[in-house]
Amino acid sequence: MRTLRIALAQINVTVGDLSGNRNRILDGIRKARDLGAALVAFPELAVPGYPPEDLLFKPRFIEANLRSLDILVRETRDIAAVIGFVDRQDDIYNAAAVACNGQLVDIYHKSHLPNYEVFDEDRYFQAGNNARVYSLNGIVFGVNICEDIWYPGGPARLQALFGDAELIVNISSSPFHDGKGLQREQMIATRASDYGAALAFCNLVGGQDELVFDGGSFVVDQEGAFLARAPRFKEHLLLVDIDLEAVFRYRLHHPRRRKEKQAHRTDIPCIDLPPLAFPAPPSDRLQAAPPPPSRNRRERLKDIYGALVLGTRDYVRKNGFEKVLVALSGGIDSALVSVIARDALGADNVIGVTMPSRYSSEDTRNDALATAQNLGIRLITLPIQSIFEAYLSELSDEFQGRPSDTAEENIQPRIRGNLLMALCNKFGWIVLTTGNKSELSMGYATLYGDMAGGFAVIKDIYKTLVYDLAHHRNSLPDGPVIPASTIQRPPTAELRENQFDTDTLPPYPTLDPILKAYVEEDCSLTEIVAMGFDEKLVRRVIRTVDLNEYKRRQAPPGIKITPRAFGRDRRLPITNRCREY
Repeated sequence: MRTLRIALAQINVTVGDLSGNRNRILDGIRKARDLGAALVAFPELAVPGYPPEDLLFKPRFIEANLRSLDILVRETRDIAAVIGFVDRQDDIYNAAAVACNGQLVDIYHKSHLPNYEVFDEDRYFQAGNNARVYSLNGIVFGVNICEDIWYPGGPARLQALFGDAELIVNISSSPFHDGKGLQREQMIATRASDYGAALAFCNLVGGQDELVFDGGSFVVDQEGAFLARAPRFKEHLLLVDIDLEAVFRYRLHHPRRRKEKQAHRTDIPCIDLPPLAFPAPPSDRLQAAPPPPSRNRRERLKDIYGALVLGTRDYVRKNGFEKVLVALSGGIDSALVSVIARDALGADNVIGVTMPSRYSSEDTRNDALATAQNLGIRLITLPIQSIFEAYLSELSDEFQGRPSDTAEENIQPRIRGNLLMALCNKFGWIVLTTGNKSELSMGYATLYGDMAGGFAVIKDIYKTLVYDLAHHRNSLPDGPVIPASTIQRPPTAELRENQFDTDTLPPYPTLDPILKAYVEEDCSLTEIVAMGFDEKLVRRVIRTVDLNEYKRRQAPPGIKITPRAFGRDRRLPITNRCREY
């Protein structure tokens, strides 16, 4: 039986950390070799980190990435490796190095450069056109990169059909959004069965600014059945033994492949790798493939929560911070952000601040205290009433004769923002803001107030999903951690007497579907009304979303969760007279 042991090194790299990334890759090569793997794969652009964005305009950065690759190639003694890096020739390429026994055998250039949603690879790279295959001790495999596998007629088809590749190795940096994992697995399983080849998918894991990469690397056989699957949201070295004789037997029974090959003759070069003297690998280190991910409600919330925790941890840690500050108002948004921060960073590294005014109720004050106690985090109390009165006194002459309105209301969150930033400046902390996607869509947030901070954890989470995540977190073994009264109380900003969100916004169960249709799906007024919503309400929502683009442009970055997030995904001009209403 012809068997190949392959290792998929699902690692968490940092953009620009060339020495740190190199050490992670070196560690992966050594561990894979020690575990009997003949071939180890690393994610797309693992050497420079993904996405490197305009660092790619710096020639010295590209050269440093090439020097790192040279060191890595020398380490491939008695093993073959596929490593993502930036290649420089006539232009620069998103590339995969194929190395073996200390030699750089070949370089593959990514053919399909994504230029949609959060991707902008046409800005940086030249597209490749060099689909080749490789022979390792008589086993033929092909290599391609991320987007290449998403095209039915892409390089993988050429490699499997005309290059007789029995195994396709795809290295990726495929970011998470809600539902992406299942979509990815279904697509790749289909490709494997279409091509009659085993397919190994090695994905990046970790947070990078707004993006979270969920890992979930896996191997499927020639029929699309899962052989092994790595966990999501954490680093892992996945080992699997692939039976290549089964690929041959499968092809014998599928004449469709022969006919297609005869009808479209294409020459795909095959490059021999230096032979490896590896013995039959032991089987005691392998893991069975876990069950496929389901799309039930619990698993969906688990994935989203895991992405929020990983994205928060990596943003804070990779940017050199140790402690975070959260304004604990007693409301559900700040409670959820505090729990995520505690789970990401540990209780000792999260500080809550409660800043009551005369409009703060006893209930919300008690809930802020209860949340801090449940989480075991420090809570600072800074009353703002005297500062608020000083502001009102200073502005009294200019405001004289005018009724109290949002001008007075917004002074309060701006005071709170100043206090939070003062604490951060003094102690080197970072503020995690607590605004959700429903509020940001509608501009129901105060510039330089509750929007002030370094990272917006739930920026891409609708309010209804905030409640779902709170219930999910409370259902875990160490829960409940968010007080029931926080979840049950009608949401309020507490900036005036008896204020509730519904004074300004439609109820969230009505608002959120309208926002999803308009913001994420680009549905028109007519289409949204046809879904059963009141036309006057839809006009109001669309108008409000459009008018508040200037606020969102000034918001801190936050974790992408939905298929279309504000910022990298949805980029509309601020100055804009196109109207849907």
